[in-house]
Amino acid sequence: MTVQSVRTGGRIVLDVEIPARKPWSAIIRKGQTLRITDSHGQQAVDTLFYCASDFGERYSGQDTLRAQGSAYVGLGTRIMSNEGRVMLRVTADSCGLHDTSAGACSCESNTVRFGHQTRYQHACRENFVIEAAKHGMSKRDIVPNLNFFMNVPIDPAGNFTVVDGVSKPGDAIELVAEMDVLCLISNCPQINNPCNGFFPTPVQVTIFDVAIVEPEA
Repeated sequence: MTVQSVRTGGRIVLDVEIPARKPWSAIIRKGQTLRITDSHGQQAVDTLFYCASDFGERYSGQDTLRAQGSAYVGLGTRIMSNEGRVMLRVTADSCGLHDTSAGACSCESNTVRFGHQTRYQHACRENFVIEAAKHGMSKRDIVPNLNFFMNVPIDPAGNFTVVDGVSKPGDAIELVAEMDVLCLISNCPQINNPCNGFFPTPVQVTIFDVAIVEPEA
């Protein structure tokens, strides 16, 4: 996987820390850059994108994989919508490994995979539902999501499993919006598999305006 250091210019529009286990959302305008930084390393960041003017148009994992011919997201990936349009492009990535297959943890899946004692542990699906409600959406609007910094190897038979993350403290990914998009994030609260190193931590989200390159004298 190609890796590139992160070095965006441009005015900072928003710079926030998302606490461990918590949801977050914001609008990223066309041309702005979204940077997600894994502050402490090995922290999965479950993410959804919606067209800001029509939430019926949203991130499509199938279209994204088909467009790039890969099961993973990395430098150069075009994040596609269910309408076949480019929503964002990955322009920088210092980690090089991001998942599109494992989806979001939920109270129900925790129960099936890890036992009934996990039924009441908080999960990403619940985070998404809480955050989507702020924008007039409901559970039916939650679709399969991206998992930034999550390591999910897939074998030739199509089987996959969640293993230890490879992101280091300070690793980041940057995406430039090709349309106005609503971004929903669940800073994954999972403690039953190694996607967060069994210890969820905060992440940093920064939105930059379009960088203006001054002409040389």
